Amino acid sequence: MRMAAVPSEIVPVGLELRSAALSLIALVLKSTDLDVLAAALEEHAQTAPGLFDDEPVAIDLSGVAMLSDPIDFPALLVLLRHHRMVPLAARGGSFEQMAAARAAGLVEAPEGRPARDNPATPPVLVETVRELIVERVVEREVQMPPLVVERPLRSGQQVHAQGRDLILLGLVSYGAEVSADGHIHVYAPLRGRATAGASGNAEARIFATTMEPQLLSIAGVVRTIDVPLPADVAGRIAVAQLVDGELVVRALSQRA
Repeated sequence: MRMAAVPSEIVPVGLELRSAALSLIALVLKSTDLDVLAAALEEHAQTAPGLFDDEPVAIDLSGVAMLSDPIDFPALLVLLRHHRMVPLAARGGSFEQMAAARAAGLVEAPEGRPARDNPATPPVLVETVRELIVERVVEREVQMPPLVVERPLRSGQQVHAQGRDLILLGLVSYGAEVSADGHIHVYAPLRGRATAGASGNAEARIFATTMEPQLLSIAGVVRTIDVPLPADVAGRIAVAQLVDGELVVRALSQRA
């Protein structure tokens, strides 16, 4: 007996899946003592008020992974949220530390340089008799021209160059924030916050003709004004880059 083919049911598409990259500030712990951490965060808050307002944070435990003292993650999360941080993930800890972090609701962040993902193309569904065909499309990244900003940026203003470099011809004031997936070039004083390699590009650099930043960040590695610039760098023509995972700032020339 010949059986009739039964058409597959047409299922409405209610969502789509895309890959996404989220840039997090890495908060590197040097102690498991909450009193020590609270004092350090309070000092940050007094030195640079509003520095981490609503910033997503990954707690880097690599500096305390060898310590046997347990970390009170619920209390730590309360402390970070008190300072307007948004703790989302943890990384680099011991087995016990990471288990405690997951129990507190944190996800495990990948180690090393995060990958840059292009948005995945939604699968193409072809209706047949009990057959599903998935077509994969490979996208080629096109180099975009840099974003050029000629006006000065005042406190509270933000500029982001997605998928390209950022060139600024005016002052970046204290409290202003600039970011780019590529390099940042500031042909004026840089006194606010600058984030290069925002999508995870560890090769990105930050150039400034007058390096006086409130905060520098490259691919999630952060340096704040709590770590003063060397005397031969502060206020001079300089570049910031990652060297062996550490954010280093060096002068490019000397003033007369």
